[in-house]
Amino acid sequence: MASKVEIYTRPTCAYSIRAKHLLNSKGIEFTEYSVDGDEPLVMMSTRSNGQHSVPQIFIQDHHIGGCNDLYALEQEGKLDQLLQNLA
Repeated sequence: MASKVEIYTRPTCAYSIRAKHLLNSKGIEFTEYSVDGDEPLVMMSTRSNGQHSVPQIFIQDHHIGGCNDLYALEQEGKLDQLLQNLA
């Protein structure tokens, strides 16, 4: 069964590290895909309507966006609502 939270990252990307830190701090398990190779990059771009920047985050197959989008949801109090539906 696929993870309900997926994140496309690059190992040295500060935004990727920051997004993973927020998810980890909330105790959320996620599947991480490194886009260092062509195949994951193509899959990420296809799923995110052409986005090439990392991270790209999906919750229950819904494209959330990048790190700033994830933190904006957190500040608006909407992230916890999305993550509650994972149970």
